[in-house]
Amino acid sequence: MLEVLILAVALSMDAFAVSVGLGAKKQDNLSKLALMCAIYFGVFQGAMPLIGYLGGVGLLNWLGDFKQSIAFIILCGIGAKMIYEGVDSEQEAEFKQLTQKVMCLLAIATSIDAMAAGFTLNLIPVNPIFSCFIIGVITAAFSYVGVLVGNKSGTWLESKAEILGGVVLILIGFKFLLL
Repeated sequence: MLEVLILAVALSMDAFAVSVGLGAKKQDNLSKLALMCAIYFGVFQGAMPLIGYLGGVGLLNWLGDFKQSIAFIILCGIGAKMIYEGVDSEQEAEFKQLTQKVMCLLAIATSIDAMAAGFTLNLIPVNPIFSCFIIGVITAAFSYVGVLVGNKSGTWLESKAEILGGVVLILIGFKFLLL
């Protein structure tokens, strides 16, 4: 279960970083924005690993002895992508109005990595539904807090959160490789 908690925190860093950015830019009705981020990011971040898990169930027999190596490649790839996004600050998008559609698109964009990481849940002896629930709850909490932190501190924390999440995912990948 510790691995699921660490994975949840690492995966939530992307949503946390976006929430910090949104909180830094939005000054009015902050509690509504924080709740919106928590719900959207939490639901999508919790559902996407389940999709990855279900897709991975069918692939496990086919992959055989290579499943730990595939998990390593997936997690290291996602981690490297998060580190790159944390270092490359020019890709920040600006939204004039934060509509439900925009929030949905942001939630999908931040949870695509979680879908790929969901494959690795097949390699951990835990209940996948409960694991995805934990991932969703932790992401919701980080997203809520991210909006509040961003409002108080600005965007300086945004990239650092993504870099930290990427490093943690790479470390989890190495753990799978060493199994």
